[in-house]
Amino acid sequence: MAETGPKRQQPRLSPPEWLIRGLRPQAAPVPWAAVVRAGVAMAAPIAAGLATGRPAYGALVSMGALTGVISDTADAYRLRILNIAVPQCFGAIGIMLGTLVYGEGWFAVGALTLVALVSGMISTIGAVASVSGLLLLLESVVGAGLPLPGPWWKAPLLLSVGGLLVLVLALLGWPLRAGAPERSAVATSYRAVAELLAAAGTSTYDGRRQGVTESLNTAYDLILAQRARDHGRSTPLVRLLAQLNAVIPLVEAAAATHLHGRASRRPEIAAAVRDMADVIAAGRPGAAPDLVLPEPYGPADRAMNAALRYAAAVVAHPEPDRHIADDRLGRPAALGVRTRRAARSVALTATAWRYGLRLALCIGLAQTLVSVIEVERSYWVALTVTFVMKPDFGSVFSRAVLRALGTAGGVLTAALALGMVPRGWWDVPVIVVLGALVPAFSAKGYAFQTAAITPVILLISDQLNHLGFQLIMPRLVDSLIGCGIALVVGYLLWPESWHTRIGDGLADAVEDTVRYLECAFGGDGTGGDQADRIRLRRRLYRDLSTMRSEFQRALTEPPPTGRRAAAWWPVVVAIERIVDATTAARVRVNHGAPPPAREEVLDVSQQLTELAQGLRSSATLVEVRTVLAGDESGVLAPLRQEVVAARGITSPHP
Repeated sequence: MAETGPKRQQPRLSPPEWLIRGLRPQAAPVPWAAVVRAGVAMAAPIAAGLATGRPAYGALVSMGALTGVISDTADAYRLRILNIAVPQCFGAIGIMLGTLVYGEGWFAVGALTLVALVSGMISTIGAVASVSGLLLLLESVVGAGLPLPGPWWKAPLLLSVGGLLVLVLALLGWPLRAGAPERSAVATSYRAVAELLAAAGTSTYDGRRQGVTESLNTAYDLILAQRARDHGRSTPLVRLLAQLNAVIPLVEAAAATHLHGRASRRPEIAAAVRDMADVIAAGRPGAAPDLVLPEPYGPADRAMNAALRYAAAVVAHPEPDRHIADDRLGRPAALGVRTRRAARSVALTATAWRYGLRLALCIGLAQTLVSVIEVERSYWVALTVTFVMKPDFGSVFSRAVLRALGTAGGVLTAALALGMVPRGWWDVPVIVVLGALVPAFSAKGYAFQTAAITPVILLISDQLNHLGFQLIMPRLVDSLIGCGIALVVGYLLWPESWHTRIGDGLADAVEDTVRYLECAFGGDGTGGDQADRIRLRRRLYRDLSTMRSEFQRALTEPPPTGRRAAAWWPVVVAIERIVDATTAARVRVNHGAPPPAREEVLDVSQQLTELAQGLRSSATLVEVRTVLAGDESGVLAPLRQEVVAARGITSPHP
């Protein structure tokens, strides 16, 4: 049918999609316990400082509490000690260094540039190291830019007291809820698998599988980290690890159910897994419900029934068999070994040096600028660069734009507080409210976090310099200057090739998929060691989950990066579907289906190898028409279809 009217066009003034995506609040629950902790921990020191006539001391303790709130991201109590205490130590070192170089001119510029280099390099180690690097540089900038109470040790001590206050408040529930976060993580994995089973055979399956990957990553990281410290002595921890391991057969059977299941797609299957999750969350071993399973129709159904019976037995058993509580992904190495690995990684990898040099160049330029040009409240320029340029926190471009917008919103809030609320004891309830918003808004996105943190920092700073409303405009101007430095020097002057960022990672994932296929059907078709196969599959999904995160960052950037990320996104989905099809084939063979011929496995491996080579060598996705012959009723038929589909993906944009 022909069109009868003019074609509707996109409004010219509509904001770009990457900006809309960054400003869209994330669907995350409000962490009420963290909200209460933040309000109390930041306001109590202000009240104590006013009561004792030492408002500057109270402000420094409150600033330490703010950094503790930013670091408080773990659910498990033991990990909270690590996540809060270690970054606080780096923050104390940073503010000590900043205090020592305060007012030292160009020596301070050089010192902060060197600190920025170290901060950027150690940020590549991991999550705790990233926050530690952030606080090291952040507090160095504050110490070098603000006149703090002397002598040199007093500011680090007061800052540490604030972090300790947050830590103590975070651990208050430990005696009553010991083990609850770990049980919750394992139960969440079971619930994610239940949702995956409920979506089997539907178009929502791929999205649910990503949720399973994320929940398993979280649970294994938590449980294995605890197990490394307890050396296997804790029976509850052994039980949880056994229950988590029992999820793996369910996940593998789910892949077969999605492609071939009949009875295993019935609602009672997912309901049984939800019942197990409830038992684990409540900490009631031995209370698992009796299973009433439908009659299986084929290998996929038999695999699901066997996996369910196994998981139910493990969940119900009050004393787990330690032989089934092995570390499927490998127990973390000793602390000394991990420390040496991290130091070697920081010193020898190009990525660490690249990030460190970018951050150092931006901080050095910011400090040089405010040294030669009179900029009021100049330390805010470097402070803004510090937040924006954290390379592991997301796209520098989008963070700079969102930082500017979030700062504008935060400055408006601070202007209302400083202009309408009398200074003194009225600051306490204001800090209670604004401090409580930090964890609540942090879960919604970076712009929202910036809008929450900005007025808190301004009100705390006012306790140190008593400038009141005069802080508002310099804060906004300095933040815009810092965003500009980060955009030009930290983003535009450091173009990264698409292959360095995305293409090589995808090629590595495809090559790992070839190894997984060989492990599943190597030799005579019986495959290699089951534990090796499980580790390969979990590592594959973990790497693909990391790749998804990188794509999400790329999608928030303007063209051509954002457009290219959207074009390459189907490749990630295709690789995940190939891994799923391989798992489903292996599960069916385990439960009675005939194994594939060696020639079929070699043909698929060859096509995947060529796909990896193409991803590594080409900047553009090019369609490759592929014909894979084989038994259309065999277990590898769905896998061949997925491989052909992956080879046929094209990219309309260079």
